[in-house]
Amino acid sequence: MINFIGELNYYKGAGIIPNFSELSRRYDKDRRTLKKYYEHGMIPKRKKRIYKSELDDYINIIKVKIADSANTLKGIYEYLLDIYDIKTTYNNFKAYCRRHDLSVKKVNKVPHLRYETPPGEQLQTDWKEDIELVNRHGEVFKFNIFSATLGYSRKHIFIYSKNRTEADFLRCNISVFRKLGGLPKKNKTDNMSAIVNVSSKNRKIKHPRILQFEKDTGMKIVLCQVRSPETKGKDESANRFLNRLYAYNNDFEDLNDLLRIIERLNVRCNEEINQFTNVPPDVLFQKEKEYLLPLPNDKVLDSYLDNFVIAKVPTTLLVPFKGNGYSVPKEYIGSNVKLVQESNNLYIYFNTKLIALHEISNNKVNYRLEDYSEGLKARMKNADVDYNELAMNNLERFNKRG
Repeated sequence: MINFIGELNYYKGAGIIPNFSELSRRYDKDRRTLKKYYEHGMIPKRKKRIYKSELDDYINIIKVKIADSANTLKGIYEYLLDIYDIKTTYNNFKAYCRRHDLSVKKVNKVPHLRYETPPGEQLQTDWKEDIELVNRHGEVFKFNIFSATLGYSRKHIFIYSKNRTEADFLRCNISVFRKLGGLPKKNKTDNMSAIVNVSSKNRKIKHPRILQFEKDTGMKIVLCQVRSPETKGKDESANRFLNRLYAYNNDFEDLNDLLRIIERLNVRCNEEINQFTNVPPDVLFQKEKEYLLPLPNDKVLDSYLDNFVIAKVPTTLLVPFKGNGYSVPKEYIGSNVKLVQESNNLYIYFNTKLIALHEISNNKVNYRLEDYSEGLKARMKNADVDYNELAMNNLERFNKRG
């Protein structure tokens, strides 16, 4: 090595071009390497190839989302997958974030010991409380999500709810039962004021209606120990999926869009492989559903929905409730929907899907902007019309009339 470098330096200094083929034979080196060394004083390094990542186009979005401590990496990834249809895998997304020093580090040092329950034995339920998101038009949405998880399969069900009253607890449970097609033997939940009172002797007493609900359904409601969330850790884990909602802050259109996002998160979390069982919840649920108790009679379940009616959606999109009309999306024209009143809110369902939510009103006509705008667009089919602006102008006239 030293000999051929010295010889090349000698030729270079003397201005002599050596016989590179001869040098190659003597030093057993490639003549092209020797020539490059002679011309450049060293063997030039190859330029490192810079690979462009698909995520480079979204790095500013990722930085904004990750700056919000409510977000998780998985939530941001799901957001990019949903909104921008990225092709990058989650593992590559995590690696990209590490390379760019983008990470959310949250360490929980409290041990949560795992335990298992037989199929059909237990449902764990909880509220994801006081979620607040802003849509892209600046409108603030404050709501809760009732989260239910089957203990064996980890099958998750998420139900949107404005409030957390006793009636909401019962309505959400009934929605979960109908989505599952059955119910478990036990429901483990918090000591929420919606279902229990605490006596002067610190005894927990279930509300009479909750006790009757247990008798009518055959499902026992088991109360967790106070300040012990690990006793229903499987549902607490499900709440981590719901943290992905925060990635959509300022990036959704309206309530319909928000409900679609919640439904999509629900579907995805049941399709993902569970870290403990190594199987997606949907797969294990195929076994667990065989062990669920049969659904009670519809009349029994509906008796716990304080005020409900079944109505067919007319072409006006307005379904009647207590003398007034409330709108639903246009795709449900001709379908039968169920209207359920809880407090001052009217939930409208198609089968088990929540399709609209209204505040109870004294107005004869109650259109949501998105429903009215969709209806105009389907009827007029004019690309030059701003349907949202036209809808807002028409709805203002309705509001003035009352």
